[in-house]
Amino acid sequence: MIPESFEAFQNMLADQRPPQEWPLPLQALWYDAKGDWESSHDIAQDLSSQMGSWIHAYLHRKEGDKWNARYWYDRANKPFPDYGLEEELKVLVEHNL
Repeated sequence: MIPESFEAFQNMLADQRPPQEWPLPLQALWYDAKGDWESSHDIAQDLSSQMGSWIHAYLHRKEGDKWNARYWYDRANKPFPDYGLEEELKVLVEHNL
C-alpha cells in the first residue's frame, strides 16, 4: 500500500525493505531516506523518465556533484533547487504518493 502522506512514508522507514508493490521511484526514495545512497542510485539510474532523472539529480546534488546534478535536473526539466535536501526529499516523495 502506498503511503498517504510524507509522514506515513517516514513511518515505513522502520521496515527492512520498501514494499515491492511500490513504484520504483518511491522505492528509490525510501532507500535514500534510509541512508542507502547506492541502492537508491541503482534504481534511479535505470529509470528512463523525468522522475527518474529528477531523483538522479537529487542524489548527485546530495553527493556534492553539482555538475552532474545540473545535467540531471536539465534532463528532468527542473531548475536546480534553491532549498535544502531535506525539503527536496519531501517534495519528491509527495510527487510520488
